[in-house]
Amino acid sequence: MVVVFDHLERATLATLPTALEVSPVLDGGARLWVKRDDLTGLGGGGNKARKLEFLCGDAIAGGAKALVTVGAAQSNHCRMTAAAGARLGLEVHLVLSGDRPEVATGNQLLSALFGAQLHFTGADESHWGELEIARESVTEQLFADGLAPYAIPIGGSTAVGALGYAAAFLELLGQLEATDLRPGHVVFTSSSGGTHAGLLAGRAAAAHAGRWVPDLVAIGVAKGVNLGHPDIADLANRTLELMGSTAIVAAEDVEVDTRWMGDDYAVPTPAGDAAVRWGATHGGWLMDRTYSGKGLAGLLGLAAEGRFGGDVVFVHTGGWPALFAPGGIPAH
Repeated sequence: MVVVFDHLERATLATLPTALEVSPVLDGGARLWVKRDDLTGLGGGGNKARKLEFLCGDAIAGGAKALVTVGAAQSNHCRMTAAAGARLGLEVHLVLSGDRPEVATGNQLLSALFGAQLHFTGADESHWGELEIARESVTEQLFADGLAPYAIPIGGSTAVGALGYAAAFLELLGQLEATDLRPGHVVFTSSSGGTHAGLLAGRAAAAHAGRWVPDLVAIGVAKGVNLGHPDIADLANRTLELMGSTAIVAAEDVEVDTRWMGDDYAVPTPAGDAAVRWGATHGGWLMDRTYSGKGLAGLLGLAAEGRFGGDVVFVHTGGWPALFAPGGIPAH
């Protein structure tokens, strides 16, 4: 059975397919391929463009006039939501951690440029529950103002949002099949779980249709996903239901390597900083210290341990604007 998404509401936002490019051989002998989801086009690119295609499609179908979402001070997801709203003519409200800075930088600067309204909560970046409560408050006020807001949780990590990475897995699988590549693993960064659940849903649907599939390894960079919250298998199965697939993701299909987060979400690590520098000097890739840098650190660490055989794929999920915020670039 060929998996299609035509029955689902979808806005056209991303420049697809993204490239799959080869890099130097890693410690341990594996050859690295990078799926360039930092080049999805919209608003500076990144993985959220894929999720927002389905989230915004759902929002427009429901008559929404505004988007509301939430994230850390330098949230890539919030920046991308601001760009999506600009493209689609929807008002955008971003609920952010921390206090309003004197000068906007990085993702905040771009979000403001796209016309979003930024609401600062004073909350710590890792206090996601507090941030979500603030999002609910802003959403309720917009309802009262008659704006018919569509609320999106942290990272766009709902079953609707995860559809973007179910489609991405099938896109990647087609690229691998076309070039006769059979990597043993696809590695990616996970924080709120939507990218992970979507990839698992796409993998399960493809396997159910009798296609060859690689294993998936998530590098967990947030406490929630490292502790099993959300339930990634459950989110993947709800995504499969939306796809109309009868495939199933089991708990044992979910692998999260929890060793690379460091002290907390958005707190840089020496290994992550080394990976940011490695990506820049070996492939010209721009990665942030919160998310993609830690993900690459996990892949490099696993490669050094001998985890991978011939080929391995890293899904580069973006994040470069955070490099231009205070503390965004590792010390030389």
